[in-house]
Amino acid sequence: MATDYDAPRKNEEDNEQDSIQELQARRSDKSSGVVDEDETEAAEGFELPGADLSGEELAVRVLPRQADEFTCSNCFLVHHRSQLAYEKKGRMICTECAA
Repeated sequence: MATDYDAPRKNEEDNEQDSIQELQARRSDKSSGVVDEDETEAAEGFELPGADLSGEELAVRVLPRQADEFTCSNCFLVHHRSQLAYEKKGRMICTECAA
């Protein structure tokens, strides 16, 4: 913020009044800046350019957990054994959850 050294200086009383006015202005600015937007409405209006995917289905082949994998008892994701941080009382924890 630039300082104008030619401007008249303000005393303490002027500074207090200015700061109260600034606080009141900030309070009204914060409440006016809040936007209550429904995420589902925003997502419904979003379309990919040049693509009509309404008739498409997603086909994913799901594999069962392999012998060299484990399910983290904290995040419930399936990880490779190399990501096993520790195992206590039958609970397996991945390195990400242990960090």
